[in-house]
Amino acid sequence: MASIIPLLTEFEKTQISERQALPEQYLGLSDAEMDARITAARRTLGTRLLILGHHYQRDEVIKFADATGDSFRLARQVAAHPDADYIVFCGVHFMAESADVLAAPHQQVILPDLAAGCSMADMVAPDQLENCWEELTQMGVADGPAKAGHYDPSVRHDPSVRHDPSVRHDPSVRHDPSVRHDRSVRHDRSVRHDRSVRLQADQDRKAGVVPVTYINSAASIKAFVGERGGPVCTSSNAAATLRWAFARGEKVLFLPDQHLGRNTAFKMGIPLDEMVVWDPNEIYGGLDPDQVAKAKMILWKGHCSVHTRFSVGQIEAIRKQHPGVRVIVHPEVPWDVVQAADDSGSTEYIIKTVANSPRGSIWAVGTEVHLVNRLANQLAPDQTVLSLDSFGCLCSTMFRVSPNHLLWILEELVDGRVHNRIVVADEQKHWTKVALDRMLSIQ
Repeated sequence: MASIIPLLTEFEKTQISERQALPEQYLGLSDAEMDARITAARRTLGTRLLILGHHYQRDEVIKFADATGDSFRLARQVAAHPDADYIVFCGVHFMAESADVLAAPHQQVILPDLAAGCSMADMVAPDQLENCWEELTQMGVADGPAKAGHYDPSVRHDPSVRHDPSVRHDPSVRHDPSVRHDRSVRHDRSVRHDRSVRLQADQDRKAGVVPVTYINSAASIKAFVGERGGPVCTSSNAAATLRWAFARGEKVLFLPDQHLGRNTAFKMGIPLDEMVVWDPNEIYGGLDPDQVAKAKMILWKGHCSVHTRFSVGQIEAIRKQHPGVRVIVHPEVPWDVVQAADDSGSTEYIIKTVANSPRGSIWAVGTEVHLVNRLANQLAPDQTVLSLDSFGCLCSTMFRVSPNHLLWILEELVDGRVHNRIVVADEQKHWTKVALDRMLSIQ
């Protein structure tokens, strides 16, 4: 497994000029020169700079990160570093968007290579989600576009909206003494009671569907979900998020990764026959009203291009090659792969589980190859860590963040020039933050 990464890196160096254009002087540099110059730029920028590195990032980039982790852990790092003016996110586009939403007004979020996207995030477009919600409304499941009538305790009074002092009492409008109170007409206390009962019923009524989006989605999708009472989730808190959602709704629309939704829900005890897949390219998602009515989980037809490469056949083969091996996979893999494995969980869970296992343990890990290789090097010789896929599953978009791009970004910052800033539109920012804040609050 270890030999595949240097091969990939050397090939990538020959292709770097074909991606986001870099000035000529940043091409063809030796690793030693880039390391020295990146280190110097970091030293110059000091605490004004925060570099975040996702677990799937390549070694020659992540070694410069001030904080590493999965999407959930890195999202928390933004608020923890208010002194940083520049947040350089060595990840992919949706992660940088989330960082921009959570950042303070003075902070600028930068993505070293704008070509670092996410194929899963691209599998749900705003117009597709709007059509889905409208069709679920027509099926009598979703609550429809009129949201103002439903109580949402997460939406609080806006203190910026104040009394207008220009609107004053009109002294010309006086009480008419000829109009007297009719004492024969008494206040009907049942009206007040009935009103309070109806208000409480509105507050207690569960929504038909609560939308939940995986953090691997664009800000526009997060904003849509947030506005309709839903949260963002990560693989670290997916189960807690589903419990939160089912406390507020009868069903969950989970997007964009059907596998994470299915695996998490099944682990919580929801049977497969109470899950359906919504195909955005089909009318009414390719489902009939009865199927939707019976379902607790409506899974968007999306997936991770890396994790769907893992298979049951790979697990069977590695068990034959390494008797006693334990298999642990990320929950973005297909359902049958999770069932064939010994354990599953987020990248943080995988790291902790493998690292805390007894000496002599052998593990086959089903997730991105850079994380697996790094874990293998860190834990050897006490534990043996193998990739479940003998060829290694590479996140090719994460791989686009190269040391060349990082060096360019940092040296330009030293000279006072900001490139590749990620800015979420103001009209999306509020509801995106609402959805992300819900994610951060769910335990």
